[in-house]
Amino acid sequence: MPIDRRHILSAGLLAALPLTVNSQTPAAFQDSTEVMPLWPKDPAGDLNPARQEVSPPSGNTKRFVTGVSQPRLTIYRPQKPNGAAMLVIPGGGYRFVSIDNEGHEIARWLAAHGVAAFILTYRLPAEGWATPHLTPLADAQRALRLIRHHHASYGIDPDRTGVIGFSAGGHLCASLATLFDHKAYDAVDTADSLSARPTLFAPIYPVISMAAGISHGGSRINLLGAAPTEDMVNQFSTDKQVSPATPPAFIAHSEDDGTVPVANALLLREALKTHGIKVETHLFAEGGHGYGLNSTKAKWGDLFLSFARSRGLFA
Repeated sequence: MPIDRRHILSAGLLAALPLTVNSQTPAAFQDSTEVMPLWPKDPAGDLNPARQEVSPPSGNTKRFVTGVSQPRLTIYRPQKPNGAAMLVIPGGGYRFVSIDNEGHEIARWLAAHGVAAFILTYRLPAEGWATPHLTPLADAQRALRLIRHHHASYGIDPDRTGVIGFSAGGHLCASLATLFDHKAYDAVDTADSLSARPTLFAPIYPVISMAAGISHGGSRINLLGAAPTEDMVNQFSTDKQVSPATPPAFIAHSEDDGTVPVANALLLREALKTHGIKVETHLFAEGGHGYGLNSTKAKWGDLFLSFARSRGLFA
């Protein structure tokens, strides 16, 4: 049976797929080498300093990163910038970072449409951090603030900075959109005086709820532990954190998703509608899970670009 990302999420495996490195990878598909660390020093709260990052080398097509001690942004600058920026958050059940089809491929695509793209390689909560449930959110908040702080260097408008996330990265994307003003970390420099509220957010086949029976089980355990309190479940069920300050949203999900139930997307949509937040939702009959831009049945890419233009993110 072929092994893909859905099997890894279901089985909870840490290892990356054993794929052959292509040394002749075209330049258009090579990783950007422009990287920005999130934190000026080692991140706070590290209880596992022996942690080592593991990722197959560039040239693979499905890399899964674990052991992240130095969270960072990988930056794709467009040849013809339109002033917009997007933070890109890959998924992986909060157990690994699916850095290729939900990271580099998305960033290249956005850059081709004039958008400066910033891939977030974030810390994984179950790998030994003092406040595991806040660790990914701290990285996401810090990332958006840094993008705004350095906006002049990238030719972007800080008021046109959105976020897109996939699966558990969709949960982190929605957490950023709803908990942008929650104090997830202590300020370290002047960048932290800036807002972490995105201009818009786009959770794609997202984990939204942390409620048992609705959430993706692995994401819930990795983020909140085996026995979370009711308060923790409610705080990180992002549909319950929607407020009038939540930015507009674009949601895409497949009805046949066997990893993250489509009910997650519907709960978020309902909460946004209840609070009068603009939301565009696309449900596809087929597509499954973990496809990034590569589904022949769940083609959400052009729909998102149209939505982003309609919300003024870019021309």
